[in-house]
Amino acid sequence: FLLKGYTRDTSFLAMVVDIVQELKQQNSNLVYVCDPVMGDKWNGEGSMYVPKDLLPVYRDKVVPVADIITPNQFEAELLTGRKIHTEKEALEVMDMLHAMGPETVVITSSDLQASLGNDYLIALGSHRKTKADGTRITQRIRLESPKVDAVFVGTGDLFAAMLLAWTHKHPNNFKVACEKTVSAMQHVLQRTIKSAKAQAGEGNKPNSAQLELRMVQSKKDIENPEIIVKATVL
Repeated sequence: FLLKGYTRDTSFLAMVVDIVQELKQQNSNLVYVCDPVMGDKWNGEGSMYVPKDLLPVYRDKVVPVADIITPNQFEAELLTGRKIHTEKEALEVMDMLHAMGPETVVITSSDLQASLGNDYLIALGSHRKTKADGTRITQRIRLESPKVDAVFVGTGDLFAAMLLAWTHKHPNNFKVACEKTVSAMQHVLQRTIKSAKAQAGEGNKPNSAQLELRMVQSKKDIENPEIIVKATVL
């Protein structure tokens, strides 16, 4: 496995591509998980927080050699040059990303309307596999998880790591792998916000130090998460 997250340097990114290609020559079963960290949306407006010249490197070089990618909605839009307003458009964007190379695409968060209401965040997953006879089948799922009203650092890293782990543990059950990934995230975030609020004291907003993810305290939930977020097969 190779897992890559945040970087802001194009030459580093190009080097990663060389390393992936070299490793795949030595082991064709190597799984490269790429979180194409480029930016996000705030109040509906997207902006990049890495240099803009990273986008063509991700799009033309990195994504084509990746097996699993975990963009948020804004990053998926950047990579494909298409805006997402509906679930149908999101699925089309995921198909475009599949066509670029990766077998597994998960849009980790989106501003699509959740069926459970405004307090829920939608993630979408698409897994394409080729059967022995050469036919391709694509499984698509939607997950709606409760929003947590705080800004955390490292959630994307945790998501990508959990997805790597659970797709490895459940290679033939993409739905369960995603349910365990998102459920583990929820356990960690809920424990973090509860602990942060207790530290901040009643009526005070937790600061960024208090909102540091409670990873160590969540060891059991990371290793064996109770599934609290169920996926819908689309």
